[in-house]
Amino acid sequence: MASQGYGEFAGRWGERARLAMDVIQGRPARGIPAWMVHVMDVPLMERFTGRPPGRYARDPDGVYTDFQKLAGACYIDQYLADNPLTMEAHGFAPGAERTAVTGAERIVLDGMVIDSPEAVIEHLERFVFPARARRMAELDPGDPGLIDTLIEQECRMQRRLGPELLKGPFADGFQSFPVFHNYVYGYENYFMAYALYPEVMERDFAQQADLAVLENRAAAAAIRRGGLPPLIRLDYDMAYSRGLLVSMDSLERIWFPHFERAIRPFLDAGIRLIWHCDGNLMEMVPRLIEAGISGFQGFQYEDGMDYARICRMTDRRGEPLFIIAGVSVTRTLPHGTPREVRDELRWLVEHGPRAGLMLGASSSIVPGTPEANIRALIEGLHHYRQAGREA
Repeated sequence: MASQGYGEFAGRWGERARLAMDVIQGRPARGIPAWMVHVMDVPLMERFTGRPPGRYARDPDGVYTDFQKLAGACYIDQYLADNPLTMEAHGFAPGAERTAVTGAERIVLDGMVIDSPEAVIEHLERFVFPARARRMAELDPGDPGLIDTLIEQECRMQRRLGPELLKGPFADGFQSFPVFHNYVYGYENYFMAYALYPEVMERDFAQQADLAVLENRAAAAAIRRGGLPPLIRLDYDMAYSRGLLVSMDSLERIWFPHFERAIRPFLDAGIRLIWHCDGNLMEMVPRLIEAGISGFQGFQYEDGMDYARICRMTDRRGEPLFIIAGVSVTRTLPHGTPREVRDELRWLVEHGPRAGLMLGASSSIVPGTPEANIRALIEGLHHYRQAGREA
């Protein structure tokens, strides 16, 4: 039996969820909706929600969801209730697994030690490419069962959140495009391989795109058939504080053609794609827009991301960009004052697009962030949701 999708919630949506959907779909709206407020400080969330110490570990879903409602969130794409449990007051919890980018002493994959760029290439060719080819051979993007599974996945989460919070599609079947593998192989050996063996890298990007076309066709069908919010935030870090991780010239040659091909099923279905920004991505912004990206989220202003300039840009159809703007989690929230938090929110609204704007924090809010600043952020989100630009 086919899923009825978000039709099951018809007539039950709360004011916040309706506001988020109106803004996503470009309908007139007075208020400015708030994106999820992801706080990594477990004791703080327990205090804010009136829970006793230790309750979060026993009921992360309940406390996390209640905190989002208290914070004024209207829209959640990436659900991260378990994520704060990995963080303590002074960093990651002791005993957390070390990975290729968090201090692993040795990287071993499929019995291979990844200790050189040549090992990266060998692992791609021996293991990754054949496994991906098998996945493509097995995948039918028009399979009604697959599409219904994607729809029901989102419906289950929407039921958990309740009618006040709108759940949007994110990962887990809803975004596929060519990415770097530095998180698997480690920065040093992967990017040496990227520089030394560009033909293999392009083969990897091309095959990732071949699979992505199939996966994204199914995802686009699920969004349309299930009545899900037609907005996807593509989330992958391709820059650091001083610029791109690789040269723009190399991206033009071996990455962008395959990226454009990968996202075409979403664009053909009229689904808006926005890009999560970490670091200084300014060099890449115009080319992402040319490829079909029509919005951005996660600005590190202190690294050179020119928010006001980006908000004046238009997508490739000449329409205003969709922006999820956030108070800085690396500067203002941890090191500023409540007044500076309020000032930054005001600045984001003043320089943001006239429509297609959400507010929040620029990324995860780390433990140790002053409680007064988080309260100022939450008060501001409530204020702009109710007053809009008239504030």
